[in-house]
Amino acid sequence: MHFLSAADFSSEIWERVVHRALDMKAHPDDYSTALGGRSIGLFFAKPSLRTRLSSFVGVAEMAGHALVVSQEQIGVGTREAPGDVSRVMERYLAAVAMRVFEHATLTEFAETTAMPVINLLSDAEHPCQAVADVVTIAEHRPLEGTVLAYVGDGNNVAHSLILAAQRTGMNIRISSPEGYEPAPEFVDAGGGAVELVRDPAAAVAGAHVVYTDVWTSMGDEAHAGDRRSDFVDYRVTSELMARADTQAIFLHCLPAHDDEEVARDVIESSASRVFDQAENRLHAFKSILLECLDDGGTR
Repeated sequence: MHFLSAADFSSEIWERVVHRALDMKAHPDDYSTALGGRSIGLFFAKPSLRTRLSSFVGVAEMAGHALVVSQEQIGVGTREAPGDVSRVMERYLAAVAMRVFEHATLTEFAETTAMPVINLLSDAEHPCQAVADVVTIAEHRPLEGTVLAYVGDGNNVAHSLILAAQRTGMNIRISSPEGYEPAPEFVDAGGGAVELVRDPAAAVAGAHVVYTDVWTSMGDEAHAGDRRSDFVDYRVTSELMARADTQAIFLHCLPAHDDEEVARDVIESSASRVFDQAENRLHAFKSILLECLDDGGTR
């Protein structure tokens, strides 16, 4: 199966994928031959640290072969049509995971191949990050009834978190400046699990998890100055964290900007789980990959 959106996994699959990721973290040797020598393509059109390392290491840890290619090397959409590239890749690979600019590239790949296509990030969503986020929250507390406060840009990360919350029993409050809210179709898809709260202090009040992301995503750098002005009241500080539940944790998908969306003392605080979250990208990807390869029920 493909995993282009957090909505591609049902509630049942979300539960299974999160449980397996936690088991992989605790018992990695039990999955050390899970790929059985299969080759997995990793395509990057954007810079990457956590995504690139976690996917490469994840394939290796399950006895697979990771083949990393970049946009500069193969020219998807410039040198060759995405549909042609996908049909060539499926002759060599068991699956391909892709970090792209436009979500349409993933869609075209998925429409032209039966080989599993996994979204490592697009302009619409970041579903693998959402799985790692849910795994990190599950390590801290039961998912059912968890209140997650997301403060900042209603971007691809926020979109996938909304869909993840709706499927895992969490409630999510999104606090964004006017004009930076999540896309309406994602808010609608979240149903009763999502609430838009303009005031960040109100959004964070009593929350079990406080989450933020960069104010300016890759590709929007030309608007960075305007965004700094628009988001000035949406910075996560220790004072804002104090409004959350006394046992609340802080999450950030990284990279972080200390002078913008979050204060350094929050990242370094006892509430911070950002580096556990980064590690969990590895376990999440491994679990997602097995699910997409129809190995979800095997061990």
